[in-house]
Amino acid sequence: MIDTMPRPRPPHLHRQITRHGNPVWYVRPGKGPRTRLRAPYGTPEFDEQYQAAIAGKPPHGRRKAESGTLAWLWEQYRQSAAWTQKLKPSTRRMHERVMKHVLDASGTEPFASINRKSIVAGREKRSSTPSQARKFLDTMRGLFRWALDAEHIKVDPTAGVKNPAKPKNNGFPAWTEEDVEAYRKCWPIGTRQRVWLDVMLYTGLRRSDAVRIGKQHVRNGIATLRTMKSGEVIEVALPLLDALKRTLDAGPIGDLAWVCGEKGRPFVVESFGNAFSEAARAAGIKKSAHGVRKIAATTAANNGATVAQLEAIFGWQGGRMASLYTKAADGLPSRGLPSASRRASAMFCGR
Repeated sequence: MIDTMPRPRPPHLHRQITRHGNPVWYVRPGKGPRTRLRAPYGTPEFDEQYQAAIAGKPPHGRRKAESGTLAWLWEQYRQSAAWTQKLKPSTRRMHERVMKHVLDASGTEPFASINRKSIVAGREKRSSTPSQARKFLDTMRGLFRWALDAEHIKVDPTAGVKNPAKPKNNGFPAWTEEDVEAYRKCWPIGTRQRVWLDVMLYTGLRRSDAVRIGKQHVRNGIATLRTMKSGEVIEVALPLLDALKRTLDAGPIGDLAWVCGEKGRPFVVESFGNAFSEAARAAGIKKSAHGVRKIAATTAANNGATVAQLEAIFGWQGGRMASLYTKAADGLPSRGLPSASRRASAMFCGR
């Protein structure tokens, strides 16, 4: 969980909520220009950027990059619509973490000198941690595909470079009925940890959307939220189920987001993932928030949800993901979760 900043709020620091419901922070002395702080609120990097903005220094304390260098290309990319409009804040933060290490090592190198061999070398350098290798490639692909479209380069050095092989498993392990009951026993209604679980369980939202949804998204008992996946914006409409209402009424919840940390403060995605994993471990469950979405989908499919219904609930497209759950449910008895969870699934499926 992130450290909280002391109260009162530091001078000239302003908080705004974007149209997507995300908090952003700016420094603006008087009526002067605004400087946006991009590090997660409450982190040492956030404080460093705040101090730099107050002193009138460039963000991150860096000098302006020299034209033609990799650092310069990165700065241009971060000002483009491909960055600001097509990537989620959590994705941008991930790319920035990857790129910080790349720029520390090679930021002054001419970007025109980077070729396929360079990209492969970067992947192999991270081969002992395949997830880090994939994040490196995702970051490089975004940068150089944009650079190709912007005519900064003539050849994309990431073209044809393959991701490291993924482990042969089904990804993040799904929660079971026993996991849900163990978590609820450890975190009863009236705890913020219970709110975390029930928001994800009864909406089927990804954790990146679960940290955003709140009362402002609800009209006439329906929560409508614009979600983003792989650069596409999809709107989902979810009934506010009675089981979830009871949990929210007991709270504690935040002002603009139901999922909150101490003192009602909102989470950034990564911090919420860590906090939820800690709460799960306290209940004896060594699984993550990703697996909650899986059991929500499995429960809906086991109770008869069609591919179309699953896509409407979970924001999937193309039928492939939804089909995995409906095929797995074929021939299985309708089980679902105990009591309230079964009712929630039935409502999802229009029963």
